[in-house]
Amino acid sequence: MTRFALKLEYDGRGFVGWQRQSNGVSVQQVVEQAGAHLCGGVPPVTVAAGRTDAGVHAEGQVVQAEFPDGFTTRTVRDALNFHMRPHAVTVVEAGVISDECWSARFSAVAREYRYVILNRAARPALDAGFVWHVRRPLDAERMQLAAIALLGRHDFTSFRATACQARSPVRTLDRLDIGRRGDRIEIRVGARSFLHHQVRNIVGSLKLVGEEKWPVERIAAVLAARDRAAAGPTAPPDGLTLMSVAYPLDPFAGQQ
Repeated sequence: MTRFALKLEYDGRGFVGWQRQSNGVSVQQVVEQAGAHLCGGVPPVTVAAGRTDAGVHAEGQVVQAEFPDGFTTRTVRDALNFHMRPHAVTVVEAGVISDECWSARFSAVAREYRYVILNRAARPALDAGFVWHVRRPLDAERMQLAAIALLGRHDFTSFRATACQARSPVRTLDRLDIGRRGDRIEIRVGARSFLHHQVRNIVGSLKLVGEEKWPVERIAAVLAARDRAAAGPTAPPDGLTLMSVAYPLDPFAGQQ
């Protein structure tokens, strides 16, 4: 068997998330069922770099799977894409992995998410399902000032889901950039790893700063509280997209 890295993009609407569950169709289920056509009817075991939640999208999700020797990266990509139809999941790139220790999840050194807020009075038509529609005017500069307190290594208990199963709430945020383009506010967040709902909880709190319901300084106070009840609400999944996952060596470099 040959180990492959797969770069996926998908529309998270209609899925219960990446991970297989009994209450609906998951992205993992779709990929593994398609992969079974290449493995004699046996679904391959897949591991993803990030377990995205229901409604969360991806442009650069990375998944590992093993297929019988002899398949080219192009064959794997095209065959999976054929068998995953009509689901909104696509293999953009595939790469052969020679390192037996390589893991899509544990070998990753950085992950980047983007959250988009549509900040206008009119509801979205074309962007529905891909943005958080906020009618009240938001001050992106205030949000950016507040976000500075979250950069670096901290205990993010206040910004993780109460059901989060991570052993430690300590994480290091390497990037938290907020900018406005017309009526869209884009939030880019980068770290080696994230806690469950961390990005969405951060966005939910920053939105309150942007509305001037909270002072800029309150984000630092919420962080120091180490209490989920101190933070704002969880932002909806619609606006969140896993943009990229980075590794010490690009698994897709030189592939066709």
